[in-house]
Amino acid sequence: MDPQEPSPVEWRVWLRSHAREFLLFARQQTRCGADAEDVLQEALMEAWNRSPDHAPPPLPLVYATIRRRAIDLGRSNDRRTRREQSDDPARPAWFESETEMTGMRDLLESGVKGLLDNQREVVVLKVWGGLTFEEIGAALEIPPNTAASRYRYGIEALRKTLKPLLA
Repeated sequence: MDPQEPSPVEWRVWLRSHAREFLLFARQQTRCGADAEDVLQEALMEAWNRSPDHAPPPLPLVYATIRRRAIDLGRSNDRRTRREQSDDPARPAWFESETEMTGMRDLLESGVKGLLDNQREVVVLKVWGGLTFEEIGAALEIPPNTAASRYRYGIEALRKTLKPLLA
């Protein structure tokens, strides 16, 4: 093995320390858990291949790649659903059933899902991803100040949504 190339152990440590945040972000970007796992796997492979010397990639690159893969998958699924519906207009589109939300975690997740897409991305990256506004800006290709304001508006919207439910 090349002495410059990272060891498999280094990769495992890096992935183990960030996997939960990556999966959470992927779940916020996709429509179901299985899609999130697929998107995450594709994004990690792409980020790894794009990283110089196959070193663990920078976090903003991984988050940006997850986001792009999720957008591509969503568009692909939408096209497939339209094609399937156009074959038989009397047949309704199928949707995944939502499970009944219980507990604080589900309440918070519901609140986060209710945010505007651009606010939700920033809140998840900041709170669960642990990124700075500069890193979030790089991942989402927006100015850091825009990331900060989206975060502020997202947190305020969460407060308004959750306050009556927690009282």
